[in-house]
Amino acid sequence: MADNSRKESKRGLKSTLSDLDREAAIDRLYDVALDPARYEALLDHWESALRPLRAEANFEAPRLLDDPLIAGHFERASTFLDRVDTTGETNELEGILAPFDRVAAFILDREHAIRATNGAAKTLLGLSDTSRLADLPVNTEDIEAVRRTVRSVLSDSPENTAILRVRSRAMGRFTVLRLQLCSTADGKKLVLAASNEVGWPDGFRDILRQAFGLTGAEADVVRALVECGSLADIAEQRSRSVDTIRAQVKSILSKTETHSQVELVRLALSMMDMMTLTLDAAPGPRVVSRGTGALEEREFKSLLSADGRRLDYLILGDPRGEPVLFLPLDYGLVRWPAPAEAEAERRGIRVIVPVRAGYGLSDPVGKKVDYDTALLSDTRQILDTENVTRCPIISMGGDSYYGFQLALEQPDRITALLGCAGVLPLTRREQFERMEKWHRFILAGAKYTPHLLPFMVKAGFLLARKIGKRGFIHAVYGQCPADVETFENTDVFEAMVTGSEVALSEDHSAHAAFSAQVLGRQKTDWSDDLIPLQDTLPVIFMNGLQDPQVPVETLKEFQRDFDWIEYREYEDAGQLVFFRYWRDALDILTPYLGK
Repeated sequence: MADNSRKESKRGLKSTLSDLDREAAIDRLYDVALDPARYEALLDHWESALRPLRAEANFEAPRLLDDPLIAGHFERASTFLDRVDTTGETNELEGILAPFDRVAAFILDREHAIRATNGAAKTLLGLSDTSRLADLPVNTEDIEAVRRTVRSVLSDSPENTAILRVRSRAMGRFTVLRLQLCSTADGKKLVLAASNEVGWPDGFRDILRQAFGLTGAEADVVRALVECGSLADIAEQRSRSVDTIRAQVKSILSKTETHSQVELVRLALSMMDMMTLTLDAAPGPRVVSRGTGALEEREFKSLLSADGRRLDYLILGDPRGEPVLFLPLDYGLVRWPAPAEAEAERRGIRVIVPVRAGYGLSDPVGKKVDYDTALLSDTRQILDTENVTRCPIISMGGDSYYGFQLALEQPDRITALLGCAGVLPLTRREQFERMEKWHRFILAGAKYTPHLLPFMVKAGFLLARKIGKRGFIHAVYGQCPADVETFENTDVFEAMVTGSEVALSEDHSAHAAFSAQVLGRQKTDWSDDLIPLQDTLPVIFMNGLQDPQVPVETLKEFQRDFDWIEYREYEDAGQLVFFRYWRDALDILTPYLGK
């Protein structure tokens, strides 16, 4: 393995994008940040740009796009996601600008007059509510490009957004400017312009110096890094050599106890957020266990975890029946179709469904806490609370990883594992490349560009909120007719939409917890974990042959590599095989109940 790494190093394999691909990716990045409906365009471009890099990367230890500039843009775009109003219901000028409290933003009319500006635009760009487009502090030729683009956005063209790169007259560096059609309540068409210029709070320089013992020069370098300046840009602006700036950055990293420029910028942005923090109104109660049709209401049970967090779980079926632990996938699919829940009750089965940390009303784990460790500990505590000494597990998709881990930790407690659309260690590059694009986008992202994944996941959740869960499922499973057909079953639709409220509702998004799971140990080769279970744990996999994550070729590799597992194949099913064949699942588990 070390020899392979040296060979790849000698060949000088690429680990970052070309300048052209980088610019295009950044354009689409900010496009998505302000309009999550354009997520798929970013996905498609990302895939075309990253596929050649993945093909050459060291599969055992990949790290692509470890580029502070790209990472900085992802961090910036992520703050946009936190601020943009994706509902589109706020139309007045102040409301349009409201999400952009720290990013320079302003509104233009057809005559290229600036109708409104936020505080950052006033401070950073020198604009006012009476300025003209010509007052924008960028090069003259770029002013004309902005003017033409404003006319285009206001036309009847289907393209109502545009991304421009303009050069700042004052700083001499490029700024990304996004133009988007908007309107007032009376229907007047305007253009919202948002730049990647970040407002530097008054007094923040002194706060950095006091908090970390930085010199004035070092605090100024931090500001330049936050503003996405390269070391060469900063050196030129400060009339210093690149080596001097590099030495200052090294000193700053040491004083702030950060390990990279990306981590430093993240720290600075977090501190800026703390300075400008305002308390949002407390959200209303989230009802996540009441269906819209045949599903009966289920009351959440709550307990306190060992570290004082609220931890919720559901009981489906017979509350006094034989226990089964259900692991509901990182989508948070905590409800079964109404006929399945009724059948579980008829058979005397008590289905225990944990609501993971960061989902629903279960409190998130601390930033320094390993999510996988907490998830397993929380699950054991729920089983303890329910006085479960022996039970089988039903897992969905990649949750088979957690099922195996629970069996490793407590072999006397877990009687069997039924993996519906079960996933085993992904040990070959081709297993990622075979996935359908949405699954590959997230899972290959976790493998090859883990530092960029949280933005991708956050944007995906906002897209689902904007286009609705039906539209999102159709997009994600569009190449899997069986899964789309399964989802459109009335009972399955109600179960998935209702259950996934713990992951995404009008006032809650579990994107951070989702990312933590995908970035956990399951993205590594955990084959050795299975060796002790080979002769002790009955494992049955139900796999649909239209699974977008585990296509047929990958399933055959699983079967060769782990031939001690019993595999049951379903030609007319995909990843949602449990929702289509839940009766089979209950039949398979019956011998392992109450053992």
